[in-house]
Amino acid sequence: MTLAPLTALDARRFERADILKRLNGASRALAELKGVAASIPNQNILINTLTLQEARDSSAIENIVTTQDDLYRDDDPSAASGTAIKEVLRYRQALRAGFAQVRDSGLLTLNTVLEIQQQLECNRAGFRKLPGTALRDGEGRLVYEPPQDANEVLRLMRELERFLHDEPAFPTDPLVKMALIHHQFESIHPFYDGNGRTGRILNVLYLVKEGLLDIPVLYLSRHIVRSKPDYYRLLQAVREADAWEDWVLYMLDAVASTAVETVATIRGIQQLLQATKQRVRADYRFYSQDLINNLFNHPYTRVEFLQRDLGVSRLTATKYLDRLAADGVLEKTRVGRNNYYINRPLFALLSSGEAAREGAQPL
Repeated sequence: MTLAPLTALDARRFERADILKRLNGASRALAELKGVAASIPNQNILINTLTLQEARDSSAIENIVTTQDDLYRDDDPSAASGTAIKEVLRYRQALRAGFAQVRDSGLLTLNTVLEIQQQLECNRAGFRKLPGTALRDGEGRLVYEPPQDANEVLRLMRELERFLHDEPAFPTDPLVKMALIHHQFESIHPFYDGNGRTGRILNVLYLVKEGLLDIPVLYLSRHIVRSKPDYYRLLQAVREADAWEDWVLYMLDAVASTAVETVATIRGIQQLLQATKQRVRADYRFYSQDLINNLFNHPYTRVEFLQRDLGVSRLTATKYLDRLAADGVLEKTRVGRNNYYINRPLFALLSSGEAAREGAQPL
């Protein structure tokens, strides 16, 4: 299939009243999210916890299903206990790697795209070089055949990179552009595997590049996993019927709804953070900000994590955590050979917005 460049679209198509109304709502919600996220002094708390939720939901779209407990018990993909957990943790690792590059350079280049996919799939296969890729539904019927020629794939990705950086200028809002970019990337389908997850990481990194977010904490995958049939139907409707407007409306709804939910989650984290900080500071001589950061960076913390973050001995770290568990600040539980100390209110907050995951076959 030959894909037309996005610059061939008439940008006036997206100046319809319904699109402009949704765009206004999505922009306001995103601006509020950016401001609320900035109110958390330690941004790593949000990056560690919320990006893991995005990783889980994005992986669930590909039918990679994990539990909240498993995710927070396993912090390192190389040491994770199951294949699905490794996949989800690699997603967070890939998102962090991409964010670091965009933050440092202000650019979202093909090298960053390749790095993200490499982190996800643990290989350096790069862009597709061999023909034969086809997307089929759950019953094996052909749904879509992306460009097959390796030179065509590379040409399209270079065009997309230029479009990402507004070369040439395309007169539309960045949120509309994000929707167009996501569809084009999924239609190019440049990799042998990992296209869906890479494309969803690019969504939030594009918003960071455009200055609409400071950190990658909008997890659009929550909306997508709730509406998978619509997501895939609208992707295909653009290919078959040039239905770009409906696709853009869907993506703007995704931005608005997930921004509102993420704002509520961050406000909840902020309240818990303050309450825990006040309690620990009032009742324990070993209070420190590093201790509080540890309890919120790791809803399931361990002695080893506290040793590392506070620079204390194993004996001292164990003493601190056992004391907090004895007094009900944390909940101590043993899984296998490890003791975990759970920040139960934080864990409950992060789990409360969990999307229903109904098995739809990914395309």
